[in-house]
Amino acid sequence: MTDLGKVDRSFFDRYIYPNLGTDRDDVTLGPQHGVDFGVVEVGDRAVVMASDPLSLVPALGFEKAGWFAVHVALSDAAVSGIPPSHLSVTFTLPPEMTDEQFGAVWEAFDREASELGVSIVTGHTARYGGCQYPWVGGATTLAVGDPDAVVRPDGATPGDRLLVTKGPAVEVAGFLVTLFEDAVDLSDSTIETAKERFWDMSPVRDALTAAAAGPVTAMHDATEGGLRGALVELAGAGGVRLDVDADAVPVLPGVAESCEFFGIDPWAATSEGTLLLTVESGGVERVLDALDDEDIPAAEIGEVSAGEGVFVDGERAEKPEADPSWEVFEEYADRVGLE
Repeated sequence: MTDLGKVDRSFFDRYIYPNLGTDRDDVTLGPQHGVDFGVVEVGDRAVVMASDPLSLVPALGFEKAGWFAVHVALSDAAVSGIPPSHLSVTFTLPPEMTDEQFGAVWEAFDREASELGVSIVTGHTARYGGCQYPWVGGATTLAVGDPDAVVRPDGATPGDRLLVTKGPAVEVAGFLVTLFEDAVDLSDSTIETAKERFWDMSPVRDALTAAAAGPVTAMHDATEGGLRGALVELAGAGGVRLDVDADAVPVLPGVAESCEFFGIDPWAATSEGTLLLTVESGGVERVLDALDDEDIPAAEIGEVSAGEGVFVDGERAEKPEADPSWEVFEEYADRVGLE
């Protein structure tokens, strides 16, 4: 098991995968390592389910922290291509969190859920001794729709084209620079540009826009392990080979400078907001145009073929052993006294 972050495949295969309770016929997609969601069929409807921990970082300000938390909660269901519809939220709050601070978080949840057509239907909220920031609970998102409209994580097919939105390490710029601005030795203009990436740290609109526009065959967001990790997971889920042109991958303003300052490999760093997707070749322009209409940067970066693994400019790429963002976060949190 990895020291920090998600468990690795060997841990998953040994402890989790063989122990999944009752084998039910209505579960059409169950737990798989590196896969974002599961699917249950109820009557003629597919119910997509995804669960994630809730993280609140007070130094962001509680409204921004709430915005980020709710988008993380909705992201894994959204990559199914079915719009998230229902949300269950559990908060296990630190005793020192005030009512007003929680109110700012909850207002952000309500606002973003309302704009995305999501109903918050149940949950649990309490303060408990021993709870501490940033991990303050968990959430489960449902997305209900036509089973034929679900974009399965294992749907990539030889001949498809590979696309990406926003490019790598969006979260390094948007999250780390926002948190540790006073310790970042970059120009004021670069810092301000990097901080704008915060609002790019959601793949929800990316996924729903792409799925509505054209023949998307698979989607996966680039969280822990970054773009390289997500590529390996996407290829593994589909049992296909991905060939990637590194020069075609977009890099948003402020990202390269932020990664250089923190000493982070941008392709290995968690990048909430970055979406990988495979698209039937005839639909690429339609999907790219739809994303452009929503002001979501995107590019075609490669192709899907028979085989296995990920090859960047012809060289095999492996999943990072660890996400460098964790170590940098801990170092700078200690340095600035972040709680």
